[in-house]
Amino acid sequence: MRRVLADSTFLRVYLLLALALLLTFGLGLMGMALVDQVRREAHREQLAEAPMRLLTARLSMLPPAAYAAWLDAQEQRLDMQISVVALSEASLGYFSRRRLANDKVLVEPSDAQGWRLLSRMPDGEHLLKVELTSLSEHQLRGLTYLLGEWLAVMPPSDRDARLDYLASGRLPVSLEEAPPQGLDDYQLRRLTAGEVVIQLLPGRWSVRIFLALQERSGDANWLVIGPVQAFEPMPVSLQLLLVLILLAVLGVAIYLIVRGVEARMVRLELAASRIAAGRLDTRVKVESADFVGRLGMALNGMAAQVQSLLRAQQDMIRAVSHELRTPVARIRFAVQMVEDMTDEPPVRRQLQGVDGDIQELDGLIDEILTYARLGSEAINGREMDAALVDCLAMARRVIEALSPLHDHLVIELVEASDVEVLAEPRYLQRAVQNLVANACRHARTRVVIRIRCEPGLVRFDVEDDGPGVPQTERQAIFKPFARLDDSRTRSAGGYGLGLSIVHKVMSWHGGSVSVDDSPELGGARFTLLLPLRGQEEPA
Repeated sequence: MRRVLADSTFLRVYLLLALALLLTFGLGLMGMALVDQVRREAHREQLAEAPMRLLTARLSMLPPAAYAAWLDAQEQRLDMQISVVALSEASLGYFSRRRLANDKVLVEPSDAQGWRLLSRMPDGEHLLKVELTSLSEHQLRGLTYLLGEWLAVMPPSDRDARLDYLASGRLPVSLEEAPPQGLDDYQLRRLTAGEVVIQLLPGRWSVRIFLALQERSGDANWLVIGPVQAFEPMPVSLQLLLVLILLAVLGVAIYLIVRGVEARMVRLELAASRIAAGRLDTRVKVESADFVGRLGMALNGMAAQVQSLLRAQQDMIRAVSHELRTPVARIRFAVQMVEDMTDEPPVRRQLQGVDGDIQELDGLIDEILTYARLGSEAINGREMDAALVDCLAMARRVIEALSPLHDHLVIELVEASDVEVLAEPRYLQRAVQNLVANACRHARTRVVIRIRCEPGLVRFDVEDDGPGVPQTERQAIFKPFARLDDSRTRSAGGYGLGLSIVHKVMSWHGGSVSVDDSPELGGARFTLLLPLRGQEEPA
């Protein structure tokens, strides 16, 4: 039952983990979409960085009074709205201001379903604001012409530094001395004529822009912009693959963790079962200080405390029983002396009754000592002195010992398998003898013993034709000094320890004892189940 509950608990844990993995799968897809969105925004900012730096650098070369005229001219030339606003008037958040302070370009959606680009001016007090709906070929040509004009008005020695200032990871800009490769004759003629040539690169969504810069010496330098790459979103198949890999790694890690915890919990369950079966010397190996380790330490402490209490109880019972033997012996000696000193029949009858009570008390002391000895051996974890026991021969010895004491009964072995078990011979015979003696006290005419082999165990059945055991009392009769209120009472003899001793013996051997109704005789049927090992199986 405990194993079923543990399995159902871990099944619920695995179901919760499966739900957690499904939730993680959904969160992973959302995370991938968010990463793609961040990549898209970073791509826009990198593409806008070079044009915005060009505009701010070109604008900063003019006096503030000429800003308006130059901006109007560029608006018509580039087909975009360009303005200069004060930084203090812009409604920006903390992180946006920090990005602008680090010379980054802000790309934000505008109200007109377009984009708004913001870049800090060199004075640090104003912002250059550009609003556009999309980036067209006309705007690319205009920005390239503007770049060429900007480079043409400065000495050649300063051009490399200016180009390094403009260049970014997404928009490289360079000046080449050799004519560009990969252009046809028509494109070369247009390029030589001073036009901007845009080349669409095969196989990728990217373009390269060319412009010829005529020097005063008559030579030409070739301005190369690009390749300008379009944003490539992460393929859905790749997103799913990455999420699945993440889930697989996460699932394996969780599985290994849970399996480790489950294995440790199974060891705790096994230790608890052994302690419940009376093996109080069982201890759990504590491997760490986590919650499972603390649970193991608590279980070890509980077992040690219970073992100490039971040991004290058994020691007290054994000591009391031993101390009772001395006064009982003195009383018996005194009774025998009185019996030898008188010949009066009434006195001798009373003395014989006293002697019977002394014998009963002596038998009770012997039963208590046996019970205490079994309990002490179980508490101290002593291994039994096991040997191969011939079950058939043992049953016959029990019948030979009890038959003379019950002449009115038929005690017979009606079914017996020739099998040997590994057990403590003295205690196993004591258990079988206690069951047969108990059946003899309550049987009317017949007691039957059966020995059968079943898969992995040997079964002893002791049946009688007596009144049986009520179903409500079948668990209580194995407790010490337990008696029934019906015909199985003190008048039938016994001390209430015989079945307790049987239960102790079977627990010590790893077996069990139970009682039910005899289907053949109608009385009680007591059943002993003793486990077999591989080498003990009958041939």
